[in-house]
Amino acid sequence: MPYSDDDSTILLFGNDGARNPLDVLKRIYGYSAFRGQQQAVVEHVVAGGDAVVLFPTGAGKSLCFQIPALCRKGVGIVVSPLIALMRDQVEALKQVGIRAAALNSSLSRDEAIAVRRALSADALDLLYVTPERAVTDGFAEMIGDMDIALFAIDEAHCVSQWGHDFRPEYRGLDCLASRFPGVPRIALTATADPHTRGDIIERLALRSARVFSSSFDRPNIAYEIVERDQPRQQLLRFLSRFKDSSGIVYCLSRAKVEDTAEWLNGQGIRALPYHAGMDRTLRDRHQDAFLKEENLCLVATVAFGMGIDKPDVRYVAHLDLPGSAEAYYQETGRAGRDGLPSEVWMAYGMADVIQRRRMIDEGGAPDEIKRIERSKLNSLLAICETAGCRRQAILAHFGEAHPGRCGHCDTCLKPVETWDGTEAAIKALAGVYRTGERFGTGHVIDVLIGTVNEKTERFGHVDIPVFGAGKDLPARTWQSVFRQLLAMGLITVDHAAFGALKLEPEARAVFKRERQVLFRKDRPSSGKATRGQKSASARERSDLAGSDLELFEKLRAERFSIARELNVPPYVVFPDTTLIALAKERPRDFDDLIDIPGIGESKRERYGEAFLAVIDAFEEGG
Repeated sequence: MPYSDDDSTILLFGNDGARNPLDVLKRIYGYSAFRGQQQAVVEHVVAGGDAVVLFPTGAGKSLCFQIPALCRKGVGIVVSPLIALMRDQVEALKQVGIRAAALNSSLSRDEAIAVRRALSADALDLLYVTPERAVTDGFAEMIGDMDIALFAIDEAHCVSQWGHDFRPEYRGLDCLASRFPGVPRIALTATADPHTRGDIIERLALRSARVFSSSFDRPNIAYEIVERDQPRQQLLRFLSRFKDSSGIVYCLSRAKVEDTAEWLNGQGIRALPYHAGMDRTLRDRHQDAFLKEENLCLVATVAFGMGIDKPDVRYVAHLDLPGSAEAYYQETGRAGRDGLPSEVWMAYGMADVIQRRRMIDEGGAPDEIKRIERSKLNSLLAICETAGCRRQAILAHFGEAHPGRCGHCDTCLKPVETWDGTEAAIKALAGVYRTGERFGTGHVIDVLIGTVNEKTERFGHVDIPVFGAGKDLPARTWQSVFRQLLAMGLITVDHAAFGALKLEPEARAVFKRERQVLFRKDRPSSGKATRGQKSASARERSDLAGSDLELFEKLRAERFSIARELNVPPYVVFPDTTLIALAKERPRDFDDLIDIPGIGESKRERYGEAFLAVIDAFEEGG
């Protein structure tokens, strides 16, 4: 949303710096304490330090640059890849009394002039720009004589070819370090494996930055992955758990998006399609509907989602396999940003694998990038095929240990049939070791099953002890073995060494027969709800009962009415977590409101009277 002279933002203070971060957190955002490592990041950046922030979705990355920008002198420049994301974030900031604007190609000439005037008049706290604009000489000249509080580079994984959403324009952002020495820079992302993290630091010239990394675990999300078997009926059974809830269904192709949305509407589920091939006006209308309405299913390609701030997405479903573990993590991470219970579900089959590999092989990318994409696809397949805790396998991909048995994924709630694969694992690991940890999965499998070809002969591998040692299992089973070994953290893939398999230290225990290895024998073929799971719409309010739940629904209706009048998403008014607190605490006056999480001074002034009236009327009527 552009800046305008008649803007209704409630100005709480100017931007001359020197504020206490905790005071800003309470007065502006309505929270009494930081979460996790937020305070450490904020204090580091306020003091002038560079930072790389690796927090999962929903962990509050935005506060890590918004609050330092308010505490330091000058304007904070935020580099963001999507114009739609800028619009939503600027509107949300204005709702809490922060002077924010975006400068991008969607603005009219007059709107752009108004933003530049506000910037030169020191009348902005935060300015959002695209990476293309941020690296131009013209932009550098425009802000060259101004006080800059900081540069924040959001969605920083876009700088890396190792990442799942590489954007070449991000590569030029290293110029900020030389053009604006002394101005702190903070790079943030929710999706980065170890390779991508290293690339972010290198490409953005953040070698001296302090790295803040928290757990990538999303404990409020329940994971379920099933083998495809009548996928539409499987999807319908999954969606039946979510009455009165918003969610996303991802499909690979545009045609499948259209067909699935039409079919869901025929089944009584209101659904809208979204993909890059649609008319821009219609696509924007569907996105706005998803953000502003509370009971809508959006069927989309991966063209939808990055940076979407809607906190109350209760489910994400995949009818097709994503291209990588990072893509799967980011797309499923759009569920439950508010921390309330949410579920993610995926159906996949061998056709997905074949199609994804064909897309990689027939794509125009260099061979090095193709090797990376194949390895990333195999990492996702390892998560799909794991016999252990699904959450443990996901986190292992990001270099994070988890004890397993999370009790909140399908493989924990309903363990799959397994087979003792200790001997097979020893053979597989020996194949990696005996071939010098220099080769990929395909070649090691050729050695194990005794395939005589040009490569096995050229490297002398037909003469090593493990050649043919795995003839008792077919190549397809060996492929699954290696994917599951990868998920267990016993081997890793070295992308920089052409996809070579490497042994991890944990493999020693298997070699010494100190650790038993169990492999998945088969996968679930039913889309029925896992035993013990309740519907997300019931679980999200499981701690509300009786009159509290009834009041919550009345507060929800009032929020929707206000949001519709302002033409903003309901969560911009208040998130569900704030409504739940209101329903439980039932504040009676303005002084009580300030103690409700998520109600700062600006929102108390804007909406306090309306919500207090709902509570008073309910109390009198009850």
